[in-house]
Amino acid sequence: MPKVVLQPITDSLDEAVAGVFAPFGGGRALLKSSGEVFIKVNAIDFKPFTYTDPEVVGAAVRYFKAEGASRVYVIENATQSNFTRLVFKASGMLKAIKSNGATPVYLDEGRQETVTMPTLGREVKVSRWVKERLMDGKDANLYISLPKLKTHSMSTVTLSVKNQMGFLMHADRIPDHNFNLHLKLADIYGLVRPDFALIEGVHAVFHGHYPAEALAPRCTERLDLLIGGDDPVATDVVASRLLGFDLEQVGHLREAAARGYGEGDIAKIEILGDAERWQRHYSCELLAEFPPDVRVLQGQERCCPEGCRNNTLTLLQMLWLDFQGKGGFTILMGKGHDGNEVDSVTGRTLLVGDCAIEELAPRLKERLGRKNVRTVWGCNNLRDNTAAQLKLMKVSPLKMVPLSPLNSAWTLMQARLHRTTSRVTPLVPR
Repeated sequence: MPKVVLQPITDSLDEAVAGVFAPFGGGRALLKSSGEVFIKVNAIDFKPFTYTDPEVVGAAVRYFKAEGASRVYVIENATQSNFTRLVFKASGMLKAIKSNGATPVYLDEGRQETVTMPTLGREVKVSRWVKERLMDGKDANLYISLPKLKTHSMSTVTLSVKNQMGFLMHADRIPDHNFNLHLKLADIYGLVRPDFALIEGVHAVFHGHYPAEALAPRCTERLDLLIGGDDPVATDVVASRLLGFDLEQVGHLREAAARGYGEGDIAKIEILGDAERWQRHYSCELLAEFPPDVRVLQGQERCCPEGCRNNTLTLLQMLWLDFQGKGGFTILMGKGHDGNEVDSVTGRTLLVGDCAIEELAPRLKERLGRKNVRTVWGCNNLRDNTAAQLKLMKVSPLKMVPLSPLNSAWTLMQARLHRTTSRVTPLVPR
C-alpha cells in the first residue's frame, strides 16, 4: 500500500520538508548511485501563484544536500511564449537555487533527443539532460517532481504527472493539446517517471492554473501544506481529492493508473495526516470575467477546452484585467459554427485553431478583408495566440515582465546564445 504524507508547514519550512521524507527512510535512503538529485519544478511563468514557491525549492535543495547529495539540479522548461532563464530570474527561483548551492538547468537550451510517445506514437524532442539523466540514467539519478497545488482549466489539475509536460520542447506541446491531452500526459509519464512527488501547497490555486493578479484573492487560498509520496500517481490522486476531484474526474490520472503506472484507488493508499482538515471543493473552471466588448463564438461540433478554448480565454482575461487591454474584436474557435452568427461578425477577428481557420478563414477574409482576420494555427499555439491578442488589445509584452527592458533583452540574448528552443513572443507585436 503506497503512503502519501500530508505535512503542515508550521514554524520551520526545513522541518516540514524533512517531515515529508521521514516515513520513506529519509532523503539519504532515496539517493541513488550517482548521488545526484534532479528537482523538476513548476515554473511556467513569473506571474504570482503560477510557479512553485522558491522558498520550498530552496528548502528541498538544502534538505538533499544535508542528506548527502553530491549535486542538486533544479530543472524546468517554461510555458510557450516564455523562456525558462527569464522565468527563473523574474520569479526569484534563480536566487533560491544558487543561494542554496544548487545548479539551474534550462531544459529549453542546448541539445535535444528524439523520443516516441508510447500510445500516440508521435515523435517529440526532449532535452538531452532528460534523455540521458532521467530516462537512460534513471537507475543512477534521483528525480523529484515538485509542482504547485493547482487546478487547471484544461487538465482539471496540474500536479506531478502534469508537471512532466515541461519536458517537451515548445513545438511538440501543440499537437494533441486537445481532446487527446490526457492521453498525451499519460504518455509523457510513461517515458519519464519521478521517484518521488513533493507537492507545494503553501497556497492552493483554483479557477484555472494561471490566475490574473486582479482575481488572485478569489483564485487562491493559503494552506501551508506539503504533500509527498514515492508513488507520484497515488500522491496526485490524494492531492486531487483535497482539491475536490475524484480519479474519474482527472483523465490523465485515470489513464496512468489504468496503465499500471501507479495506484489510482484512494482506498488502497495510506494517507499519513489529517485529510479531512485539508479537504476542499475548488473549481477548475475560469471565473466569468472577460471584456464585455470582445465577442467569443465557439463551434458547436468541437471547441476543445483542453486546446483552443481555455488557454485563449485565460490569456484574454489576464490581458484585460492586469494590463488594461482593449477590446473591440471577435474571437472564433472550434468548428460547427452557426452561419448567421458568422455573417454577423464585423471588424477585427481572431481565428484560433485549425478547426476554425479551415471552416471560416476563406469566407471571413473575403468579406472583412485579410488585414482584419488574424489566424493562430494549432491546437494550443500559445506563442502565436499571445502575439495576436497583444496586438489586438494594444498591450506591450515588455510591460508584462517585472524586469527592466534592458535586463529582459540581456536575458533573452543569453538564452539564444545557449540555443534556446523556446517559442518566445515577439517583443514588438505584429
